[in-house]
Amino acid sequence: MTMRTMQPGEELKSVTLPPVSRLDLIKYAGASGDFNPIHTIDEEAENAGLPGIIAHGMWTMGNLTQLFTPYLEDGLVTDYHIRFRGMVFLDDVLTLTATLTERDGTHLTFDIGTVKANGDTVLAGQAVYELYE
Repeated sequence: MTMRTMQPGEELKSVTLPPVSRLDLIKYAGASGDFNPIHTIDEEAENAGLPGIIAHGMWTMGNLTQLFTPYLEDGLVTDYHIRFRGMVFLDDVLTLTATLTERDGTHLTFDIGTVKANGDTVLAGQAVYELYE
């Protein structure tokens, strides 16, 4: 299957990430400049009323783009928006999904999401992929 032949209702191959690790979040903090300690220090997260450190929302959101990496030669993501629906904690296993919902010429609209192993949705939204002409 390629982006050029996909039809509404078809799904991209899902991606399951390894369990979220503290190192993932420390690396993301350094790369993004988001050093909020609720993402890396247990005591600070607990002092904020959380059961433990939580992943950066943007770390989780950014991982969704992995769904489109195999299709870089066909086009690119031109619009991307999500809603946060839940928190991601250490050791959570996340699965990323995308379903084509609309095809309009070179514009393909996907429903995208991130789901924990327990079935809880933590992110949901849409991405628009534009085919190169």
